[in-house]
Amino acid sequence: MQELTLSSKLKHIFSIPVIISALGYFVDIYDLLLFGIVRIPSLKALGLNPDTDGTFILNCQMTGLLLGGIFWGIFGDKKGRLSVLFGSILVYSLANIACGFLPYFPKEHLVYQYAALRFIAGIGLAGELGAGITLVSESLPKNLRAIGTSVVAGFGLMGAVVAQLTVELAGGWNISYIIGGVMGILLLILRVSVSESGIFKNLEHKNVSRGNFLSFFTNRDRLIRYLKCIAVGLPTWYCIGILAVLANQFAPEFGIQDISPGKAIMWAYVGVSVGDLMSGFISHALKSRRMAIFYMLVFTLIGAAIMLFGNTNTETRYYFFCGWLGLGTGYWAMFVTLAAEQFGTNIRNTATTTVPNMVRGLVPVMILAFDSFKTNFSVVESAAIVGAVVFGLAFYSSLTISETHDKDLEFTE
Repeated sequence: MQELTLSSKLKHIFSIPVIISALGYFVDIYDLLLFGIVRIPSLKALGLNPDTDGTFILNCQMTGLLLGGIFWGIFGDKKGRLSVLFGSILVYSLANIACGFLPYFPKEHLVYQYAALRFIAGIGLAGELGAGITLVSESLPKNLRAIGTSVVAGFGLMGAVVAQLTVELAGGWNISYIIGGVMGILLLILRVSVSESGIFKNLEHKNVSRGNFLSFFTNRDRLIRYLKCIAVGLPTWYCIGILAVLANQFAPEFGIQDISPGKAIMWAYVGVSVGDLMSGFISHALKSRRMAIFYMLVFTLIGAAIMLFGNTNTETRYYFFCGWLGLGTGYWAMFVTLAAEQFGTNIRNTATTTVPNMVRGLVPVMILAFDSFKTNFSVVESAAIVGAVVFGLAFYSSLTISETHDKDLEFTE
């Protein structure tokens, strides 16, 4: 195949599908992490418990992500990638605008109303990344897929930083929710200019089963590939869901007066944004998805070990290690791209949408394990035990899953 010129490569990397997917993921991450950032101030303002009620609401959001991932994944393989990009953003934008009006809701059963809105938002948020990465992967030349998807994630993940800054500058946590919802509605208008994936269009003329979620469980090889894809991504949400979102729980053991979960999330995602941009170029240079992820996992594990057992006795040091862990787990786009490349076009969107949301959906399981270990161990020891399991599964899966660098994606299962 003829080598692309620099101008042609840049034209592909900054094409409309990449730009719109990056903007979509930016809004997605803003809205996804906003509850984690405003959890304490919003729940205190509403007269709710930041720990017990906060964990319940977070689990509802993550459950919504899990169920939404299955729904949007199937929908995207049956109706097209664009249908997901339009439908999902409408759902989570309206849910977030509604969250902005929670102070005016009836006070009775307010925790359930908040949880229901975050559950609906979770369902909507589940579709964005998978459909965007699938669309970009199928639209770019195979030698540019890693870089294109890294641009999507690297820019998109800055939504977490903007979410934290918006909360600080907007003058109220509820205003931040409304701003996120409005950004989503505006993006919906921009998406009119995006075209459907050519690979998916070719599939429409073939007599083949599409979007069959159960097919992941009816074939041993396919199931193993699917489970390994999920395991590879687990450390990303271990670091965010426990070490960043629950950062305030580590403060007493480290002798720190206070740690802001919002700032911990922000610094983690500053690192993740840089890491995601780097991961595509690392994979491109190594000509390997697997080894790029493996090296970043090693870097993350070292950071987590030093953070938990290396005298992290100041708030600044804790945020520094959040940035370190973010940089290491910046293989998020690479891991989702790996999932896209593992499966045929007829179930690709289902895989690419459900895999990251299975990872997100397992956050409540990780938190449950973390909380149960705390009855017999310290907070730090409990986090370390959960981390050992999570990283062990990720290392095994990253080294044994099949390599997909430069793989042709025009095939079916």
